[in-house]
Amino acid sequence: MIGLLQDLLAPFYLQLKFIHLLAVMVWVWSTSVAYAYYLVPVFKAWRRNPGDEGVIELRNWVMERFDHGASYEHIAFPIVLLTGPLLYIAGGWSTSAAWLTLKILIIVGVFLPIEICDYYISHLGGNKRRIRETGDMVRYEQAIHRHWWFFLVTSGPVMVFAMAVIYLAVTKPI
Repeated sequence: MIGLLQDLLAPFYLQLKFIHLLAVMVWVWSTSVAYAYYLVPVFKAWRRNPGDEGVIELRNWVMERFDHGASYEHIAFPIVLLTGPLLYIAGGWSTSAAWLTLKILIIVGVFLPIEICDYYISHLGGNKRRIRETGDMVRYEQAIHRHWWFFLVTSGPVMVFAMAVIYLAVTKPI
């Protein structure tokens, strides 16, 4: 079965690789500018002035738009997860390639759990716009705080491991 899939996919290896790399770039970079230049400054201002209604309104506005903008990232990640195994098959790769095994472990062990949580807090039960529309401002404030803590905990590892995965894929050092 794998041999048949490899025969079918091998002629499209470069096209699959293009789609995979494009999705990786969208996934890695789509929210980085918004996070660094909008969310962080607004949240710093809010932490300095937690009672300032204008800052809170700006914080809420930025966070809701960030949730919406994360849609690009959250469309790209499943494409990465789909095209990665297709490339694995089309390219005839195996887990004997240490760089590939490490890359897969990082994706499954680090990115997959983070992205599952991120989908929830951005689009599902933690979506701030939908919570605000219910009128439950206590829950809304909790969702804002939870999302900010999520960013504080995950941003460092995501940056480090994203660069590590890209490095592994490009250089294949081990």
